[in-house]
This record gives sequence, structure tokens and C-alpha cells, in this order.
Amino acid sequence: MTIPHLLVHDHADNVGVVVVEGLKAGTDMLCCVTHDNSTFRLTARGDVPIGHKIALKDLAPGDTAIKYGEDIGKIVGAIGKGEHVHTHNLKTKRW
Repeated sequence: MTIPHLLVHDHADNVGVVVVEGLKAGTDMLCCVTHDNSTFRLTARGDVPIGHKIALKDLAPGDTAIKYGEDIGKIVGAIGKGEHVHTHNLKTKRW
């Protein structure tokens, strides 16, 4: 059995969470949707630390980031599919 690089809770999510140490740019990631254990592939477009997020599709400023089926914030910088999603391009809507 192959271990996934990225976990996604639901098919409606647009970001997934890196679950391996040392993910490098160019990695052909195995991604698992935990809702139904389906899988898909995605190429990492940058080095991303464990626990950080990766965009599952192109995201534009003003878009809502969805993780675990929940709104986790607003995209504030363009993010390409497979790129790192973190505080430099995602902000909370709380304040």
C-alpha cells in the first residue's frame, strides 16, 4: 500500500493538507479523499512543510479556502494548482 502525501476531507474542498515530511517541488503526490477513500494525483509546485496546505485548483484573490468542508479563510494572493497555501496568500475572515 502506498502512503498518501496529501489528505483532503471532501470532494468540495479546494485545499489539502500535506502529511509527509520534506515534500519537495515536482513530487507527484498521491492524494486521498478521506470521505470515501478515493485517490487522485497532483504535482507539488513548491517545497511544502508537513501540516501546511496545497491548492487543489487555481485560486484567485477573494476566493474562499475550503478545508474539511469548512470555510477557513479568504485567498489574498493568486495561488496556482499544486502551490503552497499559507499565511502569505490566505487570511482569516475573523478580523
